[in-house]
Amino acid sequence: MAKDMKRRDFLRLAAAAGIGAAFPVSFSTLFDYAAAASGPDLVVAQGTSPRQILRAAVGGFGGMGRFVSRGDIVVVKPNIGWDRRPEFAANTNPEVVAEIVKLCLEAGAKKVKVFDRPVNDARRCYTQSGIADAAGKAGAEVKYMDERKFRDVTLKGEALKSWPLYTDIFEADKIINVPIAKTHGLAGLTLSLKNWMGVMGGSRGRIHQNLDESLLDVAGVIKPSLTVLDAVRILTASGPQGGNLAHVKVMNTVIAGVDQIAVDSYGATLFGKKGTDLDYIRLAAKRNFGQSNLKKLNIRRVNAG
Repeated sequence: MAKDMKRRDFLRLAAAAGIGAAFPVSFSTLFDYAAAASGPDLVVAQGTSPRQILRAAVGGFGGMGRFVSRGDIVVVKPNIGWDRRPEFAANTNPEVVAEIVKLCLEAGAKKVKVFDRPVNDARRCYTQSGIADAAGKAGAEVKYMDERKFRDVTLKGEALKSWPLYTDIFEADKIINVPIAKTHGLAGLTLSLKNWMGVMGGSRGRIHQNLDESLLDVAGVIKPSLTVLDAVRILTASGPQGGNLAHVKVMNTVIAGVDQIAVDSYGATLFGKKGTDLDYIRLAAKRNFGQSNLKKLNIRRVNAG
């Protein structure tokens, strides 16, 4: 759609969006709305270079400028949970994280923050994963999480009514969720929603009794602008920590989307599953949390070369 649309087209879009009378709508806002309505729901990119695959995935939506504006403070939330090197596929691919940081800065972000609350020792996880080095060199602020920054947040969820969450998530202008696709002994798979355990304070093990409901409760208050599922390498067994290269499968794939349930539903297919094989995705449908039916999605496939 051309940005120089006529006034009647502007008003027609405002009426269709149901927002014209509710609050002042800018020309650029309606252009973004129209682009979102006509663009892909998911972009699945494949190639040989993690950096190029990531760029192709984001490029399938028109570029990072679609999600990040000039002057934004952006949180990029990877999985840095384990004291493992990148080849073991326990943490998000460091090249993918670094390239997201670069794209955010190229789009005009004022600052990009990268952090996680690891299960293993934070210093070893940040170093062994390769993420601290790669993201730092790309221009991100990479810090260990400060326990003083966790605050109780009202969730009003099915399983959790409140929980201490990391305040930097809510103070950011934009959030980009960057999980890795891998198996998990309790959840079956760990994809986008489970990555939010990395911003939870307190004793996270307590939620394992109602894991699926709890994941949805937490995800309900965190609004990422973009979710990027790293499937450059996936962990097919012994997850989430791994440690055996025989359980690592090279997929050279990145899946990007706005709807986390859609991203996770596609991610499940990498393991020979359907999204609805995962309890939290079935529960998400009941809460109208997202779209799990891949047949209803506009999926764009891109070859990064």
